[in-house]
Amino acid sequence: MERTALFPGSFDPFTLGHLAVATRALTVFDRLVIGVGENTDKRGLLTPERRKDLILKVFEAEPRVTVVLYEGLTGDYCRRAGIRHLVRGIRNVADFEYEHAMEMANTQIYPEITTVAVFTPAEYIPVSSRLVREIITMGGDAGNFLPHNINIKNYL
Repeated sequence: MERTALFPGSFDPFTLGHLAVATRALTVFDRLVIGVGENTDKRGLLTPERRKDLILKVFEAEPRVTVVLYEGLTGDYCRRAGIRHLVRGIRNVADFEYEHAMEMANTQIYPEITTVAVFTPAEYIPVSSRLVREIITMGGDAGNFLPHNINIKNYL
């Protein structure tokens, strides 16, 4: 039986930290669906369509990765798609506490879905999409925090 997981997020933009989590998840799952969701609490830099295009470029040589846009609750998307595992990246204690609370709530609503925490490698702990957005917005070069085959200017 093929094991598929959803790695959901806003990915605005997709960073080296996201790439590390996705790469690690592929050692556990046969397929990874990267779900680009809309987070209404975050001010966007890239449109969801541009985020999807960027992630597709990052994984163009990896046939086990697909990228989708979705709206609404992540658990509802999982049910519609027949996905029973969520992958969540953990950088620090704050991420852990947030993701743990989300997992506990999701278990009550979607008992068939299991959340798998993947810890971000140490070198990417300080990297966040928010930091990268700030650097880009202020005219800086965020290339050290983005996948190497990506020129962020092509997606702005």
